[in-house]
Parts: sequence; structure tokens; C-alpha cells
Amino acid sequence: MNRLWSRVGVRVTSVSLLAVGAAGGIYLGQDREVQQRSAEASVVAQVAVDNSQLLKQRQAEHAAARAFQRQTEANAAEKAAAAAKAAAGKAHTAERKVIAEKKAAAEAAAKKKAEEEAAAKESDSDSGSTPEFDGDIPASCDEYSGNRATGCALMLEAGFKISQFSCLEKLWKKESGWNHKATNKSSGAYGIPQALPGKKMASAGSDWKTNPATQIEWGLGYIEGRYDTPCGAWAHSQDVGWY
Repeated sequence: MNRLWSRVGVRVTSVSLLAVGAAGGIYLGQDREVQQRSAEASVVAQVAVDNSQLLKQRQAEHAAARAFQRQTEANAAEKAAAAAKAAAGKAHTAERKVIAEKKAAAEAAAKKKAEEEAAAKESDSDSGSTPEFDGDIPASCDEYSGNRATGCALMLEAGFKISQFSCLEKLWKKESGWNHKATNKSSGAYGIPQALPGKKMASAGSDWKTNPATQIEWGLGYIEGRYDTPCGAWAHSQDVGWY
């Protein structure tokens, strides 16, 4: 009987130990799983932290790169603006220099032209003797000499009254000083009547360049055709400065 209870006790004890062992195994297995999950969670959390720090680092790097780029662009823009301003200043200085040079050249040319015209007038007034008109000079024209005497005689022959000669004398004195070689350097007008161009007087004779009588004949015809009389031509010249 005692042996039977001893066997039963052993079995009960064995079963109890097995139960306890199984329970302990289950507990140990659950504890390991919890520890593993906790470790995995820690790793995930650390990765998240690392990723967050990496993201912040990259954002900081990008911000620094953008700031550097903006500064570089600003420096380039400032440099370009300075270069443009310098170029504009040089261009303005060059333009002012060109304008000043042109002005000086124009003033010099005008001065030279005035000097040449003055010299030409002086030369014309001092020119040598001219061919005399070999026709009859009316007694009322004998107070004149040279080209004026020729002009007076030819005017009367053209049918104008002697009273017209005072106007003709003033007109051609103003135009050429009665010099049959007078040349206007600016316009090219030539001779006593200042025909423009001078070759127009060829209609009165082929010697129009040297013969004052030929020039006077042409001039009287021109005056009659446009102004009727020498006094008419003189009045127009006084009004507008030319005839």
C-alpha cells in the first residue's frame, strides 16, 4: 500500500514538474519574444532618429548650398552692373569727345571758309585790268571806267534808260564788285552778274570766262527776263538778299 502511494506520489510529482517546466518554458519563450520585439522596436526607433538627423543635415546642407548660390549670383550681378556702368561711362566720355571734335572741326572749317572768302574778295578787288568795251560809250556814261563804263554803255544799247544804271551799279557792286573773275567759293557763282553756274553765260559768247562784255550782255538779258529792269532786280535783292 505504501509502495502504491509512493508510486502515485512520484507520478504526481513528475507531472507537476512537467507542468511547471512547461509553464516556465512558455514564460521564458514569451519573455524572449518580448525582448526581441523590444530590441526590434529600439532598432526602429534608432533608425528613425538617425534618419531624422540625416534629413536635418541634408536640409542644412541644401540651405547652405542655396545661400551660397544666391550670394554667388548676387556677386555676379553686382560685378556685371559695375562693368556695365563703367562701359557706359567710357561710351559717354567717347561720345562727348567725338562731339567736341566735330564741333571744333566745324568751327575750324567755318573759320577757314570765312578767311578764304575774305581773301577771295580782296584778291578780286585787286585783280588786274579787264578788257575794255570797244564800242561807243554815251557821254552820260563817261564818268565811269573799266567794267562799269562797259556796263553803262551796254545797258543803254539794251534799251534801258540811263537812270537805271545807278541800280545796276549797286546790284553788281554787291554781287561781284564788277569783277569779271569773281568766284563765289561756296555756291560756284561766277563773273560780274554772278551767274550760277557760270557756264550759263556761254549763251552770250564762248568767251564768257574772260570777257566782261559777254558777261554783262548775259546779265542784262537775265535781269530783263526776270525783273524787267535793273532797278526791279535791285529792289528784289534788297528784299531777299539775292536776285
